[in-house]
Formats: sequence, structure tokens, C-alpha cells
Amino acid sequence: MDSSVYLFVEDLRGEGTGEVLDRVLNGYGARGVTVAAGYHRARDVTPHGSTRVTKRHDGVHFVPPADLFGDLRLAPPVQKGADQEPLAELRRHTRAREAPLHGWTIFLHNTTIGLRHPDVTVENCFGDRGSPADLCPAHPDVRLYAVALGRAVARQGVDTVVAEALHFSTFGHGYHHERSFVDLGPMDGFLLGLCFCSYCMSWAESLGVDAETARRECARILDGIFNGDPPAEGLVTRSALTAYAGPELVSYARARSETVTTLVADVAAGVAAEGSRLEFLDAMGACKGYADGRPAGGPAAHDSWQLGVDLMALGDIVSSLGVLAYAWDPQRVADDVAAYRRFIGQTRELRVVFRPGRPDTDSAEHLAAKVKAARAAGADAVDFYAYGLLPYPVLERIPHALP
Repeated sequence: MDSSVYLFVEDLRGEGTGEVLDRVLNGYGARGVTVAAGYHRARDVTPHGSTRVTKRHDGVHFVPPADLFGDLRLAPPVQKGADQEPLAELRRHTRAREAPLHGWTIFLHNTTIGLRHPDVTVENCFGDRGSPADLCPAHPDVRLYAVALGRAVARQGVDTVVAEALHFSTFGHGYHHERSFVDLGPMDGFLLGLCFCSYCMSWAESLGVDAETARRECARILDGIFNGDPPAEGLVTRSALTAYAGPELVSYARARSETVTTLVADVAAGVAAEGSRLEFLDAMGACKGYADGRPAGGPAAHDSWQLGVDLMALGDIVSSLGVLAYAWDPQRVADDVAAYRRFIGQTRELRVVFRPGRPDTDSAEHLAAKVKAARAAGADAVDFYAYGLLPYPVLERIPHALP
């Protein structure tokens, strides 16, 4: 069974590329590694790193090719030390070990770009650009940037470009130092995260949706919440949202899938032109289970539409789908994986990402049970997140889970 461990360039700098690969490939038994070629701002506890608390920045770990970004308005920030070509060094090491190398890339979650160019970020129903980290997939400049970024990562010699945040985000994903003392239920949070920029509204109108009616209804509902109305109860489903917000808003939300599908198709074509392939990473498993590993409601695949993701359409575009099994219960993992498999069919690779430690997993046996459940439900490969964030004793659970 194929497998990899997610890791950061900072891990390689702190411990040595060869040492990390020996530990991951020989010690843990993974077949390959998935490196953060382009990442976002974060503050991480790194228990065995050169620093015990690591501050990460937006940007890529290579010099952006001038022929791809020279004529574009948007370009990725560049990480410190990118001129030393850490990805090229990692590629040399993985080739010597005949190990696959995947390039994990954050596409549309970039605070630096969003603050520099606020007009390319999502715009809520009130006209606020309140999510500077979230670039809008419908904006033409963002779409050109995403294609160029995919091609640039592919040029680093990776076998696969792993695309994270290549879809709409949610309001709850946040920005920095969040504060909300308004009681927002799940459906209210969903509505507050919808983008109503001119490009999104034009796209919806082209599909027959009355976008202005949808925007006004969204603002009316949220104004009521801000003025003391009780939030809607229950989880976000299409039927519940229709009853709460009306069919036009649901149609508007569903129209976003065309935006995402066409963007993914463009990025996949660009990556293929550079001799690599695209793995689309669906974030819904994290949206549902990130905090405690106990997702509520139906399988994650049934809720991917909330991110503008049409899994059936993507199954015809990308050769690989990555899903996040952030769940404590092995049966829940099996149900989620089986649902994804039904959506994408039998011919596409399905990779399942696990967290070997808290809050999802408490032992090697527990991790092994979840990996076994995923395999039985149709997973082709398993990946583990993430090397630099986990204590060594937690990482040492991985070989017990690999067949």
C-alpha cells in the first residue's frame, strides 16, 4: 500500500534531509514524503525541531519562475532560504532512495497576498472583505495565479502536486486573533462565509441564479442574527438550508461548484504540461473533525458542496483525491472513505490522511485499526500528518499501521 509522511522544509533544515528521510522511510516504513512546497502563516509547537515553537510564513520554498509569474498581478511570497533550493536537495535525496516526492501546496489561503490585494479576497453579503487570507476562486487574477503556482511546483520535480485550499473556504476557518461574541449557528456561519464579489455573482447569474436576490436574503438573515434573532439549529444540509434561507441562496451556493471545477481543471492541465499530476485535497474532513476528531452528521463527502466542491465532476478531472480522516472512530473513517469512493468511482486514486496523535488517535493499535478500516473501504494509499508537529513516540505508531 502506498504511503507518505507530510513534512516541512523547516524539519529538514533542523534535523538534516538525510536524517529525516532515513527516519521516515526506513524507520517508519513510509514509501515517500509529502513536503510543504508552498505554505501559509502558522504558529506551531514543534517538539523535536530546531525551535520548539515555529512561526511559519506565507510563501513558496523556491524562486518563482519569471516566465510563469512575470506578467501576472499576483505572485507567491518567497520563503527565507528559497534561493538555496531546499526542494531540489530533497528531490536528489528521494531519487537516490527511489522514493516518491509529493509537493504539498496551499493555493488560495494566503494572508500576504490578500492584504496586499484585498480586491481578490472573498466579499460577504454586506460588501465586507473580512477574510484577507481567503482568495476568491472566481477572480480572474486568482485563477491565473493558481495555474502558475501549480506549474511552478510541478517544475520542482515532484511526482504529484498536492493541492490544498483550491476551493472556497469557510468563515469559521478564520484569520488571526478571532473574536465573535455573536451566537452564530452552523448555517449562519455558512452564510457569512459565502462570497458575493462581482465575479462570483456574475458566474451564478450565467447559470440562471438570481444572485442579487440571494445576496439580499443572506444579508436579511444575518442582520436578524446580529440584532438578536436566535441562530438556526442543526447542521448545514441542502434541505435544512433551503428551509432556512430559501431556494435562491441554495442555488447560489451550489453554483460555486462550477467555479471550483473549472479552476481545478485548469490547474490540473497546467501541472500535467509540466510532467506531473494533481492530487486534489478535499478539506471537508478537517472542517468537520479538526477540533476533536468527532465529526457530527453525515459523511464528509456529502458536505463537500459547502466548499464549492463537486466530487463527481472532479473525479473526471484529477487522477487522485486526498481526504482528511480526522475522526476517532474507525467505523466513521470507513464510512467517510466509502462515501468518497462512491463519488469518484473505482478508477481514481483515493489517498487518506491520518493524524497519528491527538486529538484523533491514542495508540499504535488505534491508528492501525483506522488504517485497516480505510483500506477495507476503498483507500489506495495512506498519508500521515505531520512529521515536525508530532513527538517521536507518536510518529513511532506509523510502522504498526502500515501493512
